[in-house]
Amino acid sequence: MKIRLKFSKDGVMKYIGHLDVMRYFQKLIRRADIPIAYSTGMSPHQIMSFAMPLGIGLESDAEYVDIEITEPISSKVAINRLNDESVEGIRVKSFKLLPDNARNAMASIFAAEYEVGFLEGYEPDFSCFDILNEMYNEPCINVLKKTKKSESVVDIKPGIFSFSDSGKGIRMCLSCGSVLNVKPESVITSIYEHMGQKADELTLAIRRKEIYTGSQNELISLDMIGTDIE
Repeated sequence: MKIRLKFSKDGVMKYIGHLDVMRYFQKLIRRADIPIAYSTGMSPHQIMSFAMPLGIGLESDAEYVDIEITEPISSKVAINRLNDESVEGIRVKSFKLLPDNARNAMASIFAAEYEVGFLEGYEPDFSCFDILNEMYNEPCINVLKKTKKSESVVDIKPGIFSFSDSGKGIRMCLSCGSVLNVKPESVITSIYEHMGQKADELTLAIRRKEIYTGSQNELISLDMIGTDIE
């Protein structure tokens, strides 16, 4: 039985890296006595797959992990068990049975929504929304993408699906996946560069609000796939 868990990551837990989150959930699921399935072979491991790694320092309302279980368990019971055993900063929000033909979370991702603000005292002297709105009317929004081996200029405009003024910052829906993966930090960096300034990512307060599958014309939350187990 394929199961999708949705959880939030807040507070000090935002400083825990993805590999540690994976190890944490392996232990949490055992402590909560969830009947998770194991792979076969010489070195069995829990069948578990996370949707998309969250950068260190980012908070989230919508993280996803797919698992397989060997026997049915009520969604309400599973959520209560997991949260009873969890630490402050990690909260399981849903536990849903996926259809047999459902793609795993990682393979399903098309877009993610973020809310980007600034730490107190580090707010810019301009409106990020107004500047991005101005930039969006231009043919392209180029950013320098660096890897360990090379540098390249990438046009991120096609990957900015929507954006709005959140009052304290900007809310944006961005492309994810192998074709074009746009990070909120890249958008803010391009805004600062447009203003002739340099952005400091350490001053940003970024929260992932949701992860979507589907298409630009029809975004579907990963949490909308599957049903609760009674």
